[in-house]
This record gives sequence, structure tokens and C-alpha cells, in this order.
Amino acid sequence: MNTLNSILAANLSPTDYVGFTFFVGAMAMAAAAVFFFIERGNVEGKWKTSMLVSGIITFIAAVHYYYMREFWIENQYSPTALRYIDWTLTVPLMCVEFYLILKAFGAKTALMWKMIFYSVWMLVAGYLGETVFRSSSAVWGAISTIGYLGIVYEIWMGSAKKLADGSNDPILQNAFRSLGWFVLVGWAIYPIGYMAIETDGLLRGVLPLASMDLIYNIGDAVNKIGFGLVIYGLAIASKSRSAAAGV
Repeated sequence: MNTLNSILAANLSPTDYVGFTFFVGAMAMAAAAVFFFIERGNVEGKWKTSMLVSGIITFIAAVHYYYMREFWIENQYSPTALRYIDWTLTVPLMCVEFYLILKAFGAKTALMWKMIFYSVWMLVAGYLGETVFRSSSAVWGAISTIGYLGIVYEIWMGSAKKLADGSNDPILQNAFRSLGWFVLVGWAIYPIGYMAIETDGLLRGVLPLASMDLIYNIGDAVNKIGFGLVIYGLAIASKSRSAAAGV
């Protein structure tokens, strides 16, 4: 394995910026996972599960990026299947985080399963449009967007939003709003990328395919690590407030 890694590293061109971001992404995700697992011991009990999930998300991503970087260097082609496998595992877990932080304020498991359903819907339809049914990718892209919009609705206008507003907790509300922006803005790069590579997409030919892998890699790191850091900040702020109150 060390020999293989040496060969792969040697084959990484100094101008291969996409390959560079695969390497950086793998290490950044791994470092984040270690951080979240260690810091899990420094937060209050109710936040330990959230920190564990954040660590699992970045750990899964780190493993997939390890294999995606090898695939890219060997083939100079987007690792679509590996990327969707990663998303299918990590995106639903990111949706679970919303349920976990709202659980103390009345969130039911129905909210969690609804968010998971929307995320799986979005990803399965997107994968089918990019691989199996490329000739009708626009249709599958529209179907996928329904799932994305369902998640956005729940966070910004639906039951999750109402629970956050009803918590009367400014720390939670600020963190929830930050996570909402990750979904609304950060996750928007994925449908944009889909439209750039699909057969008859609105952005077909506008963006080079290699550029989309570069954007995906940076976006994945920012979204997944940033998501976890917001959860961590919320956990630490809650701990500090409890200590100040003498709880």
C-alpha cells in the first residue's frame, strides 16, 4: 500500500488542482473526525450524540476521499459512483443533526425520518440521472430537486423552523440558522454541478467538468466540517451557559 501511495503521489501533477483538493479533502476530513471524536468527551451528555454523528460524517467522507483521490489520479475522471456513495451515507446523517439539536425542544422522530427520506430521494434521483438515465437527466434532476426543496422547506419554513423559533434559546436559534444557510447556500453547489454535467442541463457547457470536481471537493469539506463545527460551537456554548448558571 505504501508503494501504491508513493506512485500515486508521484503521479500528482503540480498543476492538477483537482487532485490536490482530493488529497487536502481527505486529510481535512480525517483531522476533523479526530477532533470531533476527542471533543465528544468535553461536551455535556445530551450533545455527545451530536458530536459522535459529526465525527462519523467526516470519518466516512475521509475514507471515501482517500479512494476518490486514487481514482482521480489513475483515471483523471470524476469518481461519480464513489461520490454518490459518500453523499448517500453522509447527507442523511447531516439531516439527523437537525433532529438531535431540536430533540430537547419537542422534535419527534417523524421529523428525522422525513428529513432522511427527502435526502435519500434527492440523492437516488440525482444518481440515476447522472448514470443510468443520462438521456433524461433533466427529468431526474427535477425529481431530485423536489427532495432538496423538501429539506429546505422543513428548515426554513416547516416544523424544524417552528421548533427552533419556539425554543426561546438564542444560542440554538443562531446555530440552527447557520446550519440552515449551509443547506440553502452550501448545498446549492450540488444541483448547480448537476445542471452543468447533465445532457440537456441549463448550465451544460458553461462550466468545465473538472471545475465541478474542484468545487465539489471544496464544498464537501466546507459543508461537512463546517456543519460539525457549528454543532460543536453550540455544544460548548450550552456547556458554558450551564456552568455560569451553576447547573
